[in-house]
Amino acid sequence: MQSLSAASPPVNGSVGPLERGLAVLRALTALSAHGAGPAVRPGDLVRATGLARSVVDRVLGTLQQLGYVRLDGREVSLATGLMELGNAYLAASGLPGALLPFAERLADSLDESVSVAVPDGDGVRFVVQATRRRTMSLAFRIGDLLPAERCAPGALFAAEWDERTWADWRARRAADPLDASFPAVPPRPGPAGAPDLDEFARRAKAAAHDGWALDDQLIEPGLVAVAVPLRDPAGRVACAVNVVSHTSRHDIASLERTALAALRDRMPEMEAALAAPAEAGAGAVAGAGAAAWAGAGGEPPSAGVIGADPARLVKREMGAGFLQSLARGLAVLRALGERAPGGPPPHGGMPLTAVAEATGLARATARRSLLTLVEHGYAATDGARLFRPTPRVLELGYAPLAGLGFTDIARPHLRELVGAVHESASLAVLDGGDIRYVERVPTVRIMSVNITIGTRFPAYATSMGRVLLAGLDADARAAYLAGLDPQPLTRHTLTSLPGLARVLQGVRASGYALVDEELEEGLRSLAVPVRDADGHVAAALNLAVHAGRGTPEDTLRTLLPPLRATAARIEADLRTAFAHRPPGLGARRQAGV
Repeated sequence: MQSLSAASPPVNGSVGPLERGLAVLRALTALSAHGAGPAVRPGDLVRATGLARSVVDRVLGTLQQLGYVRLDGREVSLATGLMELGNAYLAASGLPGALLPFAERLADSLDESVSVAVPDGDGVRFVVQATRRRTMSLAFRIGDLLPAERCAPGALFAAEWDERTWADWRARRAADPLDASFPAVPPRPGPAGAPDLDEFARRAKAAAHDGWALDDQLIEPGLVAVAVPLRDPAGRVACAVNVVSHTSRHDIASLERTALAALRDRMPEMEAALAAPAEAGAGAVAGAGAAAWAGAGGEPPSAGVIGADPARLVKREMGAGFLQSLARGLAVLRALGERAPGGPPPHGGMPLTAVAEATGLARATARRSLLTLVEHGYAATDGARLFRPTPRVLELGYAPLAGLGFTDIARPHLRELVGAVHESASLAVLDGGDIRYVERVPTVRIMSVNITIGTRFPAYATSMGRVLLAGLDADARAAYLAGLDPQPLTRHTLTSLPGLARVLQGVRASGYALVDEELEEGLRSLAVPVRDADGHVAAALNLAVHAGRGTPEDTLRTLLPPLRATAARIEADLRTAFAHRPPGLGARRQAGV
């Protein structure tokens, strides 16, 4: 694993700001994972990286403008937009697109969690996940890194290690005998000796002979797994498919009997899917423009300017503190997720010219960034002309961010909205004929709206309810109205079924709902939809105000633009966060729809 320190001198021709930015992101991820909580202080990053406080501040300011970190007073935390970098690797690898359907079908047929892992140095990193929903959940987050010797895929990968990788592994085991540098696994109970090291070599040799590997509670007591390798057209192990269970359901022998045959039966199909030409990577890093340039008004300043360098234009707007070279380097890393048509996953790549064109950078500038990424292990090259991102990109915050749910993603945006407009903001989902509040950020006023998470109201009399009902298809909307017996909650409540049908049509056309004193006297609310990556309404976002503070027209004029902008930012983060997750783990299910 890479050191957090940035004190080593830069390599010849490398981009110093990019190196320092990567060091800060690594440190922030590590500190977040090792118990410092989701937010850390800049001083913690200074100590972890060895960088000067002024340098850390400039790096954080630039990363904030790119939408990759959040600064809240004296604390900094990872932002969902950072997942764009990991999504670039996942898109370029072709693995989620090729193997997720197989993983889902295997998980359904075996009723066990199925994952796909790739080698990352002397570790194992998970890139695809299809889980079973149980009280005792057995799953790794996409991006989690495990020691190779403590999981079934590791033995399969070690079977192809060269002497240098074995030497690196032994050095790592000597330096970190308790696996403290792997936050995804419990620490070892004690240091390992020579027999333990020799045992892994024997398991790797057996895996090479058998063509499969077992994990009999190596990660932690109770967890068992079986894995098989998938090879690329050149015959190299590209990844491993892993079935995980618990000893309450299977011991290692019964899991082997149950899962191994199913895995082997599907190996030819899965390897064929890996070898199949991939479609062009357009949209592979969906939302990159919006998230990366959120600090410049939500759109890349160069939009519509062919060949423009976004980092240069943003620097003009952000001032001297904006690290242009860092922004350019991360743009190069994102661009590697755009795969050429017909490129064979997962060992394709992009030529320098294509990277320069995708980013609007000069070839020399793009080349320096690429060489820096290669030097630090975030990109690889075939030695001739092609560059591709590596699994190590996922160490930049992906695993902790992949664990976020819908409300976790939305919450910071609600806080920013409340801070800007000084009114209470909420998210709700449709639950039968009611709305149910799933997130809320209140404002501080002498007279405010008192609602808590879990509160339910009749959908027909609320702005969020009308937005959610308007998001249903025509048949579902008609069925809802046919079974409705609306009661007046105030003297203003609309109870006419034809009238409600017309209102819902209007809400569907306008994209917002304004409800004035229909739920409660003196309460006015304005809501807009929040859509998932497929365009379905996943939830509704609203602002609640006292009806005495201006007219309905005033409310629309002052609150609708920031409300819509907030919904758009949440939607961009949802597209980024759920880009490579199974449909069953999408935003609509996370929101409770």
